[in-house]
Amino acid sequence: MLNKEDLIWDKVSIARHKDRPNARFYIENILDEFIELHGDRAFRDDKAIVGGIGKINDYNVTVIGINKGKNTKENIDSNFGMVHPEGYKKALRLMKQAEKFKRPVICFVDTPGAFCGIGAEERGQGHAIAQNLMEMSNLKTPIMSIIIGEGGSGGALALAVADKVYMMENSIYSILSPEGFASILWKDVTKAKKAACAMKITSKDLKEFSIIDDIIKEPENGAHENPEDAAKNIKEYILKDLAELINVDCNELLNDRYDKFRNMGK
Repeated sequence: MLNKEDLIWDKVSIARHKDRPNARFYIENILDEFIELHGDRAFRDDKAIVGGIGKINDYNVTVIGINKGKNTKENIDSNFGMVHPEGYKKALRLMKQAEKFKRPVICFVDTPGAFCGIGAEERGQGHAIAQNLMEMSNLKTPIMSIIIGEGGSGGALALAVADKVYMMENSIYSILSPEGFASILWKDVTKAKKAACAMKITSKDLKEFSIIDDIIKEPENGAHENPEDAAKNIKEYILKDLAELINVDCNELLNDRYDKFRNMGK
């Protein structure tokens, strides 16, 4: 029988599974129509962010996802889901466009964290993330965000300041990776299992702390076992949210979003 550390590490492993459905899969299998848009209009197109406009049933939406690849080439192209500043700027451009045309925003989050290379720092990684946090808190259109795999640090939070925040059952959401936590606290990366247990990073933990709104069920043994069913479960939550949020007065929406994050964890 697995102990608590092993059970939690099992969820970490499933969240990182190489066959786990990525953001592009969910976009293609949840939306009826999708037109991808590219670039931040300043530096380049960051392939770690996939985004554009689409349609789900009768709703026109903007969709933004942090995307990991399904093989080595795709992972290199998408930088293993580690977003550069231009990726967050692309996401913000799409969100501001959604606000202008009154389209709800749907975000899929799956990243070990924002890219921390020299180039990213030179181009203002911290500022890009901070600007997204500020702009999303005041975006005058409904936002929902779903953690579909890893939700690492500010790199994940930059797309998770939303009216509704959900986690897939076997996803994780944390300030940094368990390996990073272990190396900082105990100077020993081999204690990652212990760190994961202490950090309270599972969907169950975060629901109990009121950090997220709800947990989206996955097929048995993880979303990678039946990606289509996982997509169907997410679509049900999205449609429920859209039906509710589009009818909320804009000022009330912003006030509720502000209160949600001010009171988070209380």
